[in-house]
Amino acid sequence: MATPPSLEPLDAEASDNLPRARASYIFWMMAANFGISMAFVVPLSFSLAVRIDELVPGREEVLGYVTGTAQTIYLVLSPLLGVWSDRTRSRLGRRRPFMLAGLALGLAALAGIAVAPNVLLVGAGWIVAMLGWATAAQAILNVQADRIPEEQRGKIGGFTGLTGQIAPIIGIGITSAVAGSTFLVFVLPGLVGAVLLVVFLVVGKEADTRGTVRTAPVSVRTLAASYVFNPRKYPDFGWNWLGRLMFFLGLYFNTTFTTFFYAQRLDLPVREVAGTVAIIGVAGVVAAALGAVGGGYLSDKLRRRRLFALIGALFFVAGGSVEAFAHTFVTLMIGSVLMQLAIAFFSAVDQAIVLAVLPSREEAGRYMAVVAFAHKLPSAIAPLIAPFVIGIGAGGGDKNYTLLYLAGAALALIGGLLVFTRVKAVR
Repeated sequence: MATPPSLEPLDAEASDNLPRARASYIFWMMAANFGISMAFVVPLSFSLAVRIDELVPGREEVLGYVTGTAQTIYLVLSPLLGVWSDRTRSRLGRRRPFMLAGLALGLAALAGIAVAPNVLLVGAGWIVAMLGWATAAQAILNVQADRIPEEQRGKIGGFTGLTGQIAPIIGIGITSAVAGSTFLVFVLPGLVGAVLLVVFLVVGKEADTRGTVRTAPVSVRTLAASYVFNPRKYPDFGWNWLGRLMFFLGLYFNTTFTTFFYAQRLDLPVREVAGTVAIIGVAGVVAAALGAVGGGYLSDKLRRRRLFALIGALFFVAGGSVEAFAHTFVTLMIGSVLMQLAIAFFSAVDQAIVLAVLPSREEAGRYMAVVAFAHKLPSAIAPLIAPFVIGIGAGGGDKNYTLLYLAGAALALIGGLLVFTRVKAVR
């Protein structure tokens, strides 16, 4: 009788022996990432602000509380989902069941938010939507850790960053055409995400894992350990985690209130900001493409990652500073383009760094969930802190977005410097 295969630890050296991913596989993976990003970033960037403004006009801080609470809950659950994913044994493999479940939860919750009669139900709906779509997005990253070799990580990290940035821009452009229907503003991006993810589920086949041996039983201690790692044992993973956290804390300082920020600086009603966001976003697409694909390609070619992370942080400082003092459409566009370039540069190479310093590939789901802490923790904290920051020195109904954007730029710079100076295992 044949012995079932076991999940052997896949260290960095072993991962270099992974076969190259096919172009068609990468294409549909990126299409799925595009769809997921559209489904849950469009609400974060626009739809939730519109819905909250309908229910409680003038209460901008409610947006921060709703998004921050949802991010916190997902943050608590994500390591458990990562461990569960690593140990899943099914005909569909380890990752695809989580994509499918996330899709179902996310789409249903978006429809619920669109018809929710009060802010409490909007908040509850967004918790479910966030849990669903973020779980699906994390499963895509876990697949990359499982199947992408070192020589392709920079480029694929670039494509991941690019699709993640372009999706909400295109999504907001689409929703601006149906801005009169709250239901379509929420559900239409979700439907696009669902269709593209389903295609990847069909064509991006994963090996049957029902016969795979579990290497260790799950215990309370195992689950508790999934939330932490030893930074002394894995210093490069630890420093990169901290740098990533600081960068994304700065990012969420500068993006949580984008809709309200544009409305204030351009003296527009909140509902009419969608067209402005879409136009400015289209200008940023070229910058995002240049930063994500160009930065990822060059980092693969030059075999240097940390330098590009620092370059991304410096672009962030430039973009954040321009936006902090912008009061016209043109200056807002310049600042946004610089920010898109910054996010693309940093995200592309930092994802490659993460995959290079991952402590164990057998537990990729667990460690990628820990990595997600560095992304999700800022997205939970920043919306809760930002309302207090924009209230400092505010007068006449105007919020202090200048201080918020400068603080975000400073945090991002600290993050880039930490990655550049402290991560030693990667050039």
